[in-house]
Amino acid sequence: MSAPAVLAVAFFISNPTTIALQDISGLLIGEDAKAPRWNTFLTASGPGSIHQAEARFDIDPTVTGSIASTGIDTPGIGRVIVTPAKAEVAETPDEARINRAEKTGRIVSVAPAAPPRDFSAGSVLERQSRLMQPAFDHESMMAFARPKIGGKEIQIATAFHKRSKPADDPQVPVMLASLVTNDRADSLATAYAPSEPDFARQSPFRSLLKEPEVEEQGRFIPPVPKNDHPWARIPLPPVVFTAKEQKCLAEGIYFEARGEKLEGQAAVAQVILNRVRNPTFPNTICGVVYQNVTWHNRCQFSFACDGKKERINSPSHWKTAQDIAMAVTAGKIWLDDVGSATHYHAVYVRPRWARSMQRKTRIGLHIFYRTYGGGWS
Repeated sequence: MSAPAVLAVAFFISNPTTIALQDISGLLIGEDAKAPRWNTFLTASGPGSIHQAEARFDIDPTVTGSIASTGIDTPGIGRVIVTPAKAEVAETPDEARINRAEKTGRIVSVAPAAPPRDFSAGSVLERQSRLMQPAFDHESMMAFARPKIGGKEIQIATAFHKRSKPADDPQVPVMLASLVTNDRADSLATAYAPSEPDFARQSPFRSLLKEPEVEEQGRFIPPVPKNDHPWARIPLPPVVFTAKEQKCLAEGIYFEARGEKLEGQAAVAQVILNRVRNPTFPNTICGVVYQNVTWHNRCQFSFACDGKKERINSPSHWKTAQDIAMAVTAGKIWLDDVGSATHYHAVYVRPRWARSMQRKTRIGLHIFYRTYGGGWS
C-alpha cells in the first residue's frame, strides 16, 4: 500500500465524522450517541401517510418516546416517523384517562353587532330616567325636534341588545298567547284591564312630542304601511265592543273557520273588522256578517244565506271563537300577513273577483285578498 493511502486510512480512523455514521440511526439520534444502530432498519410508509419512511426500532418503545409523533425531517430522506417494531398498548385506555367529572360544556357567547356610529343604542335603553343637561341660550330654555328615524328609537336600539322572552299575557287565554302581537289593548276593550305605561318600550320622543289625539286615548290603530288604504288606520267604532256585536263576530268565526287553526280563525276575524273600518261596507260587525242575508247564496258569508239553520254544536269551539273575537277586536292580535285584506275564499273555489285583487297570503284552507281601490276594485 502506498504512503498516501496509509495516511488517509490513518486520518479517517483517528478523525471519525458523519461520513462514518451514514445510517438512519446515526442521523436520528446524533453521532455522539451510543445507540445500538444495528437494531434499527428503514421501511416504506403505509398508503396515505405523510411521511417518506418509517424507522423501526427493535428495542423498548420508551427509548424513542421523546421524538415527536409527527416525525422529524432528515437530510436526503425527508420526514421520517419513528415507531417501535412492536406496538405498546397502554395499561390504562384513553377513555379512562379523561376526567369527565370536571369536564364541562363549552360556553359560546355571541356578541350583538355594533350599532351605527351616529346612533348610540345604549343611551336609549340605559338612560331612560335621566335627561342630559342642555346648553341654554338667551332665547329658549329647551327645544325638542322630531328625529329623522321616525320615532323608531326603541325598535332600533333593541335590535342590538339581547331581549328576554316576553312573559305570557295573563289577560289572553294561554292557547292564544303565541298570536299576541300587542301588549296594550284598545282602551274600550273592557275585557282587558288597562296596562301601566311601559317606559322601557315607549319612545322618549313620544312623551315629549304630542301624537294624534286618537293614540293618546289608547285606541288601537292597525300598524299598516303608509301606502295602504287610509281607512285601515282608523280605530273601530265603540259599538263593536258590545255583547251583541261580539256575538256576531264570534258567529262569523265559528261558522266560517272553526275547523281552521287559531291563526286562520283570527284572520277571518281581522277581515270582518277590516270591513267595519272600510266605508264601502256597513260600520257594524253584525251589519258586515249578515249583509245581504236575504239573497240566497249571494250574501257576503255563505253560512248566513245558504238556507240552513246554523246551530252551535261544539261549546269548546264556540268559546274559542269568542276569545279570538275579543282579542282581535281589542288589537291584541294583528296578523301582518293579512293586513288590510277584506276578502277571502276557500282554496277549492275560484271566484272571478279574485283576479282583480291583490293576493296577500294563504292560511289553512283560506286565501286572503286586499283590494286595490279601497273597496271593490
